[in-house]
Amino acid sequence: MSYYFSKNSKLNFDQTIEAVTAALGQEEFGVLSVIDLQAKIKEKLGKDIPRYKILGACNPTFAFLALQAEPHIGTMLPCNVIVRDLQDGKVEVSAVDPVASMQAVGNSDLYETAEMIKEKLKRVIAAI
Repeated sequence: MSYYFSKNSKLNFDQTIEAVTAALGQEEFGVLSVIDLQAKIKEKLGKDIPRYKILGACNPTFAFLALQAEPHIGTMLPCNVIVRDLQDGKVEVSAVDPVASMQAVGNSDLYETAEMIKEKLKRVIAAI
């Protein structure tokens, strides 16, 4: 089982960020954080990598349900969606597969919530 699903975008990098943010909003996710990994790697290590941003997405309803089933689930939140420059004129969007990551928790009460989140994130990726 893969731990993510992805798709190449037909948009440029900045347009893809905007489209992903809008698609997340349509699925009732907010973006809690944006990590510019390219900038951080350059700042901390002096190394260059292609553009790479991590969007920390959260759907409050599902976060609440997951917390009810597993109080420590916050260690695995938010749901990460990445946008990265493939340097060949393409931009890739990937999202975590919450079903795969929840298997590590070993709490069957999380399965239904993880499946619902997975379907929402798959729709986000498909919309790009």
